[in-house]
Amino acid sequence: MLYRLLQVSVSGFYDWDRRRTSPGHQAIEDQALTKQVAIIHANCCQTYGPPRIALDPKDSGPRHGRNRMARLRRNGGLFGGQRRRYRVQTTDSNHDHPIAPNRLTTVPAASAPNQVWVAGITHIQTDEGWLYLIGVLDAYSRRLVGWTMGYSIDCALVLSGLSMVLRHRSSTPGLIFHSDRGVQYAATHF
Repeated sequence: MLYRLLQVSVSGFYDWDRRRTSPGHQAIEDQALTKQVAIIHANCCQTYGPPRIALDPKDSGPRHGRNRMARLRRNGGLFGGQRRRYRVQTTDSNHDHPIAPNRLTTVPAASAPNQVWVAGITHIQTDEGWLYLIGVLDAYSRRLVGWTMGYSIDCALVLSGLSMVLRHRSSTPGLIFHSDRGVQYAATHF
């Protein structure tokens, strides 16, 4: 009689009757689930988003949808953040040493080897810590003409790289050695 009164199909009425739950049942379930989400959020250093919380393998309970997880996190004030990458600073240009002017902007491009050398410092992460690499390129041939590596970034490391270049190449009058404005290149020893 109800499905005729409501003007719905018999199968639709029974489907609705099977799906309905007691009032407030989902709200109680959401509260318990929000507590679980908060624990997962704290355990993952507050970086997990809804997809990873919904599929967290450590969560032994039933699986829930991504949209539901997003709603619960939003209502609970839980927002995932991205961890910042650790960046090694190889150039310290905040120093009191004199800085040479940039001559590369005033001279024409190198037309032969040993006219312009360009130096730079980079870092490589190893199992034993950071390894610093000093490289010197010939601007004409774009070849690495000198390099050195070490575990501390200081003037001695830069001087070691320059001495390697001078052992293999001869410096010509008018040679321009270009580097960043780091303290290693501006130090008196260099």
